Amino acid sequence: QLQASGGGLVQAGGSLRLSCAATGRTFSRDIMGWFRQAPGKEREFVAAISRSGVNTYYTDSVKGRFTISRDNAKNTVYLEMNSLKPEDTAVYYCAAALVEADIRNQREYDYWGQGTLVTVSS
Repeated sequence: QLQASGGGLVQAGGSLRLSCAATGRTFSRDIMGWFRQAPGKEREFVAAISRSGVNTYYTDSVKGRFTISRDNAKNTVYLEMNSLKPEDTAVYYCAAALVEADIRNQREYDYWGQGTLVTVSS
């Protein structure tokens, strides 16, 4: 089970830190990703991190602003979001993949959290 938290309302230029806690899993074996779905749009890839945390991947629109990290001892993955923009408004989902394949493809992910809403006001 994946439990995402940390969403909320923030002004443009502000910051938020999302967390996703995993239970009932061998967390260190999972590739972890963050996706988001804005109103009226399809869910899209945001960021992913390898099992060890050494390798990270980002969609172009968040590079330099968002940072994904993980703490395998706490079974938790984080998404630090800075310089937030109104277009970052979305429900953010964490997900776990058993195989490190096409990590930007949501179909590669086997388990999903319930989502946490991030709203950025202008």
